[in-house]
Amino acid sequence: MSAKWEKKGTNDGELTFEIGTDSISEGLKKAFNKNKKNINIPGFRKGKVPRQVFEQMYGEEALYEDALNILLPDAYSDAVKDAEIEPVDQPQINVESMDKGKPWVIKAVVTVKPEVELGDYEGLSVPKQNTRVYQKDVDAELEKRRESQAELVLKEDKAAEKGDTVVIDFDGSVDGEQFDGGKADNYSLELGSGSFIPGFEDQLEGHKAGEDVDVKVTFPEDYQAKDLAGKEAIFKTTIHEVKAKELPKLDDDFAKDVDEDVDSLDELKDKIKEELKEDKKNEAREAIEDAAISEAVDNATIKEVPQSMIDDDIQRQMDQYLAGMQQQGINSQMYFQLTGTSPDDLKKQFADGAEKRVKTNLVLEAIVEKEDIQPSEDDIKAEVKNLADQYGMKEDAVRSALTDDMLKHDIAIKKAINLIVDSSKQDSKAKESSSKD
Repeated sequence: MSAKWEKKGTNDGELTFEIGTDSISEGLKKAFNKNKKNINIPGFRKGKVPRQVFEQMYGEEALYEDALNILLPDAYSDAVKDAEIEPVDQPQINVESMDKGKPWVIKAVVTVKPEVELGDYEGLSVPKQNTRVYQKDVDAELEKRRESQAELVLKEDKAAEKGDTVVIDFDGSVDGEQFDGGKADNYSLELGSGSFIPGFEDQLEGHKAGEDVDVKVTFPEDYQAKDLAGKEAIFKTTIHEVKAKELPKLDDDFAKDVDEDVDSLDELKDKIKEELKEDKKNEAREAIEDAAISEAVDNATIKEVPQSMIDDDIQRQMDQYLAGMQQQGINSQMYFQLTGTSPDDLKKQFADGAEKRVKTNLVLEAIVEKEDIQPSEDDIKAEVKNLADQYGMKEDAVRSALTDDMLKHDIAIKKAINLIVDSSKQDSKAKESSSKD
């Protein structure tokens, strides 16, 4: 019999299929060969017992379980293809019959990819984006670069101000008891940076080098160290040095110092303006993309998203995040220790928006199918080159890491996104999306 699919719920159903007698014979042969090295029968060396003798003693049925485990993956995969369904979770397998000399009948309870009823996804109205670069934007960027070139100069017998850097010793205590991480020597702290507990930096303003200050603060109620949260602390602090930022003059020499490709301050300003134009153009594209895709998803109808797809998305987000931390030399155990959080906390963080992310992917895949988007070989080559350039890899390495199906899927999704975005229209009256993730 061919596979039979019977829908039972919104995204669930029952898949019935058979494993034919020829396949069963092959599976029993493999199951026996797998187990014969462990079979002990008097009169035969271990691993040398004939199959006929084994079956006379134990029966063919003794091999059924192992044979089924060998045959089931391919049989289930073939049945899925035959029934033209897309499972999104592991099936619940139930054996209907395993009668000797007959096909085995299997029933699988399967959760499938939900159906998507597309709404409008072309010609959508999105909020108008302002890509103009103002002189104040150029000035602000110029000031950032100037700040990056600032030098710290000792302030002799002058009080510390916001923006100054103080070199301090501090020793904190709560109810007269010291606590972990509350003590340091010769620590450089920029006042106003917000690096320390609220109120700490403010109390050092107006003091000079050589002075001792008792800094009194209260730890926030949500402080990561639970034993300190909400408690008052005193930090006995000694100021060793007060340093002020000395900014370089805005002249041609400064311009050449911060950018070797320019010869004057005017050239630097022009270059900054062009860079900001490109940045605003990219930001506008991203904003339009977010708004247009969000609207296309809102216009679509999906009755119910399987919980397994939501759980998979959350796990994938967590894995990617922790992999990024690992690349910075912080393993998962260290990350949770440093942040005072747990895997459950991280899971909750990524659970917010997971259903919308899954819906977005489902809608984009539905658009790919409706528009019959078929990436070409040239598309695949261009994508491989792009990925190789992006990650500093050789193209052969990218090819070996990703299958054609994976590449085609990602390219097709990008083409669907471009279709939505390129056909959208900017409208100053359009509302900002409230469902961004």
